[in-house]
Amino acid sequence: MSPPDAIVTENLTRRFDSFVAVDHISFNVPRGTIFGFLGPNGSGKTTTIRMLLGLLTPSEGRAAILGYDCVREADRIRQRAGYVSQRFSLYDELTVAENLTFYGHTYGVIGRRLAERKRFILEMAGLKGRENELTRNLSGGWKQRLALGVAILHEPEILFLDEPTAGVDPVSRRQFWELLYAQAAGGTTIFVTTHYMDEAEQCQALAFIHRGKIVAAGSPAEIKAQQMRGQVLEIECRPTALALPVLKRLGLFEEVALYGARIHAVAPNVAETIPAIRAALTAAGIAVGEMTPIPPSLEDVFISRIR
Repeated sequence: MSPPDAIVTENLTRRFDSFVAVDHISFNVPRGTIFGFLGPNGSGKTTTIRMLLGLLTPSEGRAAILGYDCVREADRIRQRAGYVSQRFSLYDELTVAENLTFYGHTYGVIGRRLAERKRFILEMAGLKGRENELTRNLSGGWKQRLALGVAILHEPEILFLDEPTAGVDPVSRRQFWELLYAQAAGGTTIFVTTHYMDEAEQCQALAFIHRGKIVAAGSPAEIKAQQMRGQVLEIECRPTALALPVLKRLGLFEEVALYGARIHAVAPNVAETIPAIRAALTAAGIAVGEMTPIPPSLEDVFISRIR
């Protein structure tokens, strides 16, 4: 018999008085998967993690991690899980090595095993040679590497990462994700919340949560292929700030939004809208460039599903 999925949730719900933070969500995460949990701030991501780790009791529904019930067997889950919070939570006044030692003892990792794990983590995170540096002197990217190292000191079977790269520069974000790939390749299940769509593309499975409800789920390819309402037209024009209200007034599109220096417009058949777009923008004194139907991005899908 194969082991149970790493995460199983059924109608998981959490209320705070009359406010429903998480609203009857259900999803499974197979072992060894990088699972992305996407949503804007306040959508219920952190509340979900807190329930999965046994830090909050669900108002309804159930969840299990590695086969253990999140309410009755929370202690067993925490022994097998690692956690990196949205905000850096290690001790700034301790050195890199002292943080590793302190948290190693907290996890029950001592003696020779602790020495081996510290060597591995310093090498893995690129912190070798910086063992005696005060943690407060590390940049944001290096701090998150250290936080990841602390989270895997006890060799957990599952990692929970709550927006671990928020506020981190793009190069450091990419390096951090390379560390996650290495962990996943070793069989660790990774549950990561993020609002970066480029990071979401790197996940094997995704769920979009909005106002406490899951609005789309599947692999990135499945979500883009099956969950989009309409086609996407990418419009190159100048100035885009003036073009947006012109396009919205046409009433032809389910969604019109700015994507970098271009505009994405969504309609059932975008090819039919091109003549009207060109005429309206030209009449408004807006220079029109290329207009190209493109495959939807995850961001396109997310906005479509929310609407």
